[in-house]
This record gives sequence, structure tokens and C-alpha cells, in this order.
Amino acid sequence: MKEMSTTGNSTLGGQQPRKHYGITSAISLAFPREIDHIYTQKLTEAMKPFGVFEGEDELNHRLAVLGKLNSFVKEWIAEISDSKNLPLSSVTNVGGKIFTFGSYRLGVHTKGADIDALCVAPRHIERTDFFSSFFEKLKRHDEIKDLRAVEDAFVPVIKFKFDGIEIDLLFARLALQSIPDNLDLRGDSLLRNLDIRCIRSLNGCRVTDEILYLVPNKENFRLTLRAIKLWAKRRGIYSNMLGFLGGVSWAMLVARTCQLYPNAVAATLVHKFFLVFSKW
Repeated sequence: MKEMSTTGNSTLGGQQPRKHYGITSAISLAFPREIDHIYTQKLTEAMKPFGVFEGEDELNHRLAVLGKLNSFVKEWIAEISDSKNLPLSSVTNVGGKIFTFGSYRLGVHTKGADIDALCVAPRHIERTDFFSSFFEKLKRHDEIKDLRAVEDAFVPVIKFKFDGIEIDLLFARLALQSIPDNLDLRGDSLLRNLDIRCIRSLNGCRVTDEILYLVPNKENFRLTLRAIKLWAKRRGIYSNMLGFLGGVSWAMLVARTCQLYPNAVAATLVHKFFLVFSKW
């Protein structure tokens, strides 16, 4: 998938050049008919019994947990910064942030699903700090259960339950003095001088954000992806460990379908998904 580009080099009759997403222009720019909206509503209702949608209370609970974790991370980074004798002004503004990625960040997670998250820290915070002092700080927290570290994994991770929500937390430190709340991880300049483990940890967030950036309509994309994921899971082909496609791969295929039919609603996109990739 490529960034949105324009078709043609000049305007015609004073009109602006038509924009498209991806490396090719759209197959169809047709807008949905009334029947397409009806089918999309029926698609939504058909998926509800399978637990693909969370209720408002569950969504708010996740947001609350992530808010607590974000504050917890900032507190830890400030403590480590102080212990390393940084100036008080630097300690106060050192920041730190939790980013989510995967199904939760895409907005297509199911009931009871875990959250993939990334702890981003400034340059003076070491990975050893994350797996030692931060791990110990988590261990002392009353709401943290089932805590375990997998430090020698391909992408090192700390796994735990925070107030009932399962979280897989990765770590990356950037070559920055502080981590602002408005940090955008999509910039390639952030990858300079990083070790391979940090790059791997950042990859999930960067890919997820790029997918969301490159789809014409996020809500249509999300509903379509929910349907395709449910179909794949019901047929036992949702698993990269077993040689099939994993979550990111399915998301990329759906995103490409959305680029080819930018004005279509979910019911149409599901149909076009199978049409496109049965002939790919």
C-alpha cells in the first residue's frame, strides 16, 4: 500500500485532479445504494452472536486500564531518570508513553481479547531497566496479576493482567531526550541508531498506524475486517504459526480492498474482497 496520490498531472476544465489510495487507481468509485446499507446492517447483526463487538462498559474499562498504565509508565521513567541524576527540569518533562497496536489499535478486537502495547522511553532508559525495575514495580501493583517476562523472545515482552485485562507490553527507547504525548511513530527518522530489538518492537505500532492512515474510510474498513477475521477463524485459517495468514496480513488485504473500492460500505467490501483475491 502506498500513500494517497493524484491521478493525472493537470486539471481539466478547472477541476482538481482525482485522488486515489495505493499504487493504482480505484476499480470503482461507485457510492453505496440503499440496499448496500441494508446488507451492511444485516452483516453487523449476523456477527453479534459471535462476540466480535464489545459493549460500552468493556470499552471504557479498557481505556481506563490503558490510562492507568500510561501514568504508571511515566512515573517509572521519572523515577529512573531521577536515579540517574538527570536535572530536575529534565525529570519533570521526561515523558514516556504507551502506544497500542494490533487488533485493539485497529479497532477490531473481540470480547475478552488481549491488548498489544508498547512502552516508549527516552534514550537514557535501558532495556535492562524495563525488565528489572519496571518489572519489579509491576510486581508490587495490587491490580497486576499473572506477571511474567519473556526477555529472550524474538520481540521481548512483559505479559500481565491489569485489572482483568490481558496486556502484552513491548519496550522501545528512542534517541530522544524526552517522549512527548503527541509523538508520531510513523517517521522513519525515529529508527536511526536504534538496536534491532527496538526496531522490531516499534514495527507493530508503525504498521498499524500506516494501515489506518492509508484506508479511505476507517469505519468501513473496521467492519469489513471484523467480518473477514470471523470468516477466517471459523474456517481455521487465521494463524501465521500454522502457515496461514495472521492478523496484520488479513488487515493489509482488507485495506487494499478498501483502496480499490473507496466509497463502498462493508457488505460490498466483503464481496469485493473475495472477488479480488480469488483472482489475485
